Parts: sequence; structure tokens; C-alpha cells
Amino acid sequence: MSRTIGAQARIAAAMMTLAVAATAQQYPPQGQYPPPAGQNPPPQGQYPPAQGQYPPKGQYPPAQGQYPPQGQYPPQYGQPPYIPPEQLDGMVQRIALYPDPLLAQVLTASTFWDQIPQAAAWANQHSYLRGPQLAQAIQEDQLPWDPSVLALLPFPQVLNMMAGDPGWTQALGNAVLGNRAAVMDAVQRMRQEALSYGYLQSNQYVQVVNTPGAIEILPVNPEVIYVPAYSPGVVFVRPRPGFFIGGAIRFGPAITIGAAFAPFGWAHPYLGWREHSIFINNRPWVRTWQNRAVYAHPYEGYHRPVGPRVEHHEHERHEERHDHR
Repeated sequence: MSRTIGAQARIAAAMMTLAVAATAQQYPPQGQYPPPAGQNPPPQGQYPPAQGQYPPKGQYPPAQGQYPPQGQYPPQYGQPPYIPPEQLDGMVQRIALYPDPLLAQVLTASTFWDQIPQAAAWANQHSYLRGPQLAQAIQEDQLPWDPSVLALLPFPQVLNMMAGDPGWTQALGNAVLGNRAAVMDAVQRMRQEALSYGYLQSNQYVQVVNTPGAIEILPVNPEVIYVPAYSPGVVFVRPRPGFFIGGAIRFGPAITIGAAFAPFGWAHPYLGWREHSIFINNRPWVRTWQNRAVYAHPYEGYHRPVGPRVEHHEHERHEERHDHR
């Protein structure tokens, strides 16, 4: 009998030891006990940083759904990249000889570089539209892009150039936002070279105005724009003896920009070269690296779409093709 009692005691002691061990394994490790009632910890990964690691005042991330669009974070998320003058010279060569009003639109639109590919596709699909019909289609289709991008829809060749080299377009847009004065100075240096070599001249398409501190390229008719086509490897290099400089710059077809396009920035866009300003609809365009997430330029007569993008003109394009068969 004593042996039985002793065995039962040993079994009971063993079971108690196992129970204590199991209970110990269920407690959280040291430092992970739950806080008092009402002080539940935040979800995993959201504990505050260690002392001295709190972000500076005003730099906490915005509330959910209020983050700026991709590539438009405020300045505390990074400074604009520095681009040396010689690199800027090469960057602007392909657009330096554009007429000033068109150049103003390209510079502003490049800051919305992520919208360019879709805009180029739409312009190519609607290339059969001209003038007021094109302006009406832009409004009716409720295109969601910035007006600076809409301003280039009459120029599919320009949009195709920008969409075909998205790295260049984004670099140009960042340079315009980060240091517009340096970009405009680079354009002037390139214009001075083309002028000194004899390539840049007034003709039936543009008027070249050379004044101290600025070379302006203005359309002969303010409502008609001709897009120049040239090789930067030619017009910015001293011509070899006997080379015919008159054919180095060619011009595309006339593109009429009338009052119908005023809501998209074509009400007297121009460049203030000496003060390094861009004027759209007679108002300074002041979007910068610091305010790019919030700045919206006022475009008189333009109403931002209130609904999703639509397509009203697909059937017209098919009818146009049928008529030409």
C-alpha cells in the first residue's frame, strides 16, 4: 500500500510540474506584457521610435488617403537634383529653338511628366480633329490631365517626342521645378550658339528678336504655331565650309491656336527671360519643387472634370476613315 501511495504522489508531482511549465510558456516574454486597460498597444510596426528619433514638428506623414501623388512629395522627402550647366545645355537642345509660346507649354507640361504618355495616345487617336473641334473634344471627353498637358494636344509630334523619352521628360520637369532660372539660361545659351553660327534666323514662320540678355523666338502670327525640326548635332555646332545652313531648320505644318484653346493656357503664354518667369494666360506660373503637391495654376475658362473620363468621338473617327475609302 505504501508503494502505491508513493507512486501516486510522484505522478501528481510530475503533472503539477508540467502544468507550471505550460503556464510559463503562455506568458509573453519580458517587456511584452499588455499595458493597463484602455492603453492597448498600436498594431505591429507602429510603435513610436526610440527617444530622440521622433520626426521634426510638421513632418509627420499625412492622414490616410492624403499622401501626395507619386513623385510629388513635399520637400522634406528630398531636395531637387542638381544638374550642372553643361548637362542642362544638352537637355534643352531639342526644344531650345521652339517658339516661345510653345516652349512655355512644354516646360510647364514636363512637370506633369507622368501624364504625357496617355495624352500622347489620345492626341494620336484624335489627330483627325482640328481647331475648335479639337478644343470641344477635349472638353467633352473630360480629360483628366493638367491644362498644361492639354495645351499640347494640338501638337502630337511634340507629345510623341516627350512620351518616347520619358526619362528626359521627367528630368526636364524636375529641373524646371527645382531651378527654372538655370533651365531658361541654358535655353538662351543654346539660342546664342545657333544664332552666332547663322542657323537661327527670322523667316516666314518665326521672328527672332535679339535683345540684350534675351533671344526671343516669336511666331509671325500669334495664333499659328510651326514646330521646328532640326538636329542638335548640326545647329549647335560651327558649320563646316560650304555647308548650306538654310536647310538645317525645317518647320512642320501650321497649327492654328485660336480663342477655343484659351482655357488650356493659350491666352498669351510667354516667357519673361530676364526675370526667369513663365506666364500662362498672363499670370506667372509659379509651380516649384516645394509647392508642387498643392499648386494649381489658374486657367480662366477651364473647368476641371467632375466625372470619369469618357469617349465621345470614337464613332466620328470611324466615320472619318470610312469617308476616305
